[in-house]
Amino acid sequence: MTDLNPGSTTVETFSLRDYAEKAYLDYSMYVILDRALPHIGDGLKPVQRRIVYAMSELGLKASAKYKKSARTVGDVIGKFHPHGDSAAYEAMVLMAQDFSYRYPLIDGQGNWGSPDDPKSFAAMRYTESRLTKYADVLLGELGQGTVEWQPNFDGTLEEPMVLPAQVPNLLLNGTTGIAVGMATDIPPHNLTEVVAATIHLLENPKATIDELCDFIKGPDFPTEAEIITAPEDIRATYTSGKGSLKMRAAWRIEDGAVVIHALPYQVSGSKVLEQIAAQMQAKKLPMVSDLRDESDHEHPSRLVVVPRSNRVDLEALMSHLFASTDLERSYRVNLNVIGIDGRPAVKSVHKILSEWLVFRRTTVRRKLEYRLERVMRRLHILEGYLVAYLSIDEVIKIIREEDEPKSALMMRFALSEIQAEAILDLKLRNLAKLEEMKIRGEQDELNEERDYLEKTLGSDARLKTLIKKELLAVVDAHGDERRAPIVAREEAKAFSELELTTSDPVTIVLSEKGWIRAAKGHEIDPVSLSYKSGDGFKLAAKGRSNLPTVVFDSTGRAYSMASHNLPSARGQGEPLTGRINPPSGATFEGLLTGSLDDRFLLASDAGYGFVARFSDFQTKNKAGKAVLTLPKGAQLLQPAAIGEGVELQVAAVTNEGRLLVFPLAELPELARGKGNKIIGIPSARAAAREEILVGLCVLGDADVLQVTAGRQHLKLKACDLENYRGERGRRGNKLPKGFQKVAGLSVVQSG
Repeated sequence: MTDLNPGSTTVETFSLRDYAEKAYLDYSMYVILDRALPHIGDGLKPVQRRIVYAMSELGLKASAKYKKSARTVGDVIGKFHPHGDSAAYEAMVLMAQDFSYRYPLIDGQGNWGSPDDPKSFAAMRYTESRLTKYADVLLGELGQGTVEWQPNFDGTLEEPMVLPAQVPNLLLNGTTGIAVGMATDIPPHNLTEVVAATIHLLENPKATIDELCDFIKGPDFPTEAEIITAPEDIRATYTSGKGSLKMRAAWRIEDGAVVIHALPYQVSGSKVLEQIAAQMQAKKLPMVSDLRDESDHEHPSRLVVVPRSNRVDLEALMSHLFASTDLERSYRVNLNVIGIDGRPAVKSVHKILSEWLVFRRTTVRRKLEYRLERVMRRLHILEGYLVAYLSIDEVIKIIREEDEPKSALMMRFALSEIQAEAILDLKLRNLAKLEEMKIRGEQDELNEERDYLEKTLGSDARLKTLIKKELLAVVDAHGDERRAPIVAREEAKAFSELELTTSDPVTIVLSEKGWIRAAKGHEIDPVSLSYKSGDGFKLAAKGRSNLPTVVFDSTGRAYSMASHNLPSARGQGEPLTGRINPPSGATFEGLLTGSLDDRFLLASDAGYGFVARFSDFQTKNKAGKAVLTLPKGAQLLQPAAIGEGVELQVAAVTNEGRLLVFPLAELPELARGKGNKIIGIPSARAAAREEILVGLCVLGDADVLQVTAGRQHLKLKACDLENYRGERGRRGNKLPKGFQKVAGLSVVQSG
């Protein structure tokens, strides 16, 4: 009779908080240890290991015929994986993609995705697969007592806990995974380099990380794109187990166009094209005229960028594209892995290789011990066969006549149970065919092998030599050259807004009231433009849209702004005070544009000035920059451009018609200040504005100076100017009568 008394049942009770915490921790450890992180031994996650093992059990070796992938996944794998068939198939696809795995484990037929779209693979019922030759380095020693076995997910069969890898596959193919509270990102490496480092560590257990890095230069991705991370940064990453890498697309010039022939690891070519096309549509790549995708089976990555002209700086263009698109990509490195102790940890490359060598040494020792055991067993059986051969007639008689032949044989010939069973397992006709020569020949071979195995197991040096030979054999079979070169490159820089502006001719126009605008072309007549009522033309400067504009106010401050942002001359412009903050009551007296190296002559009408470079006027400050210091009561003159030439002359004229010509070299080049005396004007007269400087220009040898006085013009050639030449700061000589009320000076180029 069943006891229904509740008091007789023992029930475990604990708080909901403790229950939730335990459940979460259990789940976390399950994700970490059984799903997301690879094992240091074979470098595989459980689902990958199950796929590879299942395919080997189905006979899908490299030499076998292709079989439907659904057979592997659906029948054997799907039920093992919490996410089902599709997730397992996705893991399988990854191992088959030669653009994802450096050394693919699966050889596939059909659509297994493309570098452009890795997840475009066909359903598993449409694809066929088998293992690659490389997979043998993981499976080759399976039946040799090298692995621990565990029941699978539903307990229907045994599966290996870790595959007996002959090389450090963890580093070779790399992996990524997201667990609970941790992640792993291990980049792929080159087999030849990793094995060389492993052998060095095997022979020199005290080798440093720097010594290993002499062999392993850096990761080696399945793409020809360049790794541009500095070697010292790579070493720091290998030392700590954490860091980052940068890859950059490889390109060359063909027929004046840029051909991108290798993309960074797992970068989509179509996405890169979209990114470049978006910039072109937004008019942020004016130097690019066309964009093409010429990728095919022979050239999986071939993107063509056609420049607008042969004057485009392709190096600068590519630097911009590297900075603004996926043509340059950063990769996180986090060498988080389940160690031989069964615990996850972030390890250095030195630690990874050291632990793998411990794993490999254990595997090789187990393989040798297993083989030695088989050899000893066979030798024992052969001894029994020899006894049987020497008394063959008696043995056959016992087998035929005795009810219990095994015990009879053991008693008569002092055989062991194993020997007796081996004799009985032979058919009588085979027993009669036993030959002493064959038995003794096999014994000699096995004795030789036994001696070799015992010597190897008993000597650490011999064991190391064996491991080294096995590693070198794998290199001979699967080793190759590095694919991803490690190249030192300058940091990529995106174009500034100014650099992306087209170089079109513009005329900057400033009105009397301080309204500014930009007209296209240099043929424009600024005086004839429409102005607001009570306003009119004041200053104009000819330049290009990609060159900055500088405005000077009456206090000697300079304000810079981008020319391409100025309002169009179709309208009446906009007030400068909306863009800059001049002092109260200041008016705008100077306007110029040019490149940063251009030189200008700055002067006040008090007769003082200096030479300055256009770069000295540049400022981001809306309040401007103090450049010219004005004497009391003095005003700024429109700066005079200084052209190219050796013996340049300065021509300065006062309102009283005094003209002075002197070499430009006599004036200093300053960034700011009052400057030196250009023409001698008495201070009192200058302060009272009785005599002021009204005209200033810079002449070349062949230039003609034009003096404007009212409606009259006077042209002075080089020979005519001799009368007015003198030292800087002199009073100068009077112009002819009728030209003494000077309105301005200008330079006329000689024919």
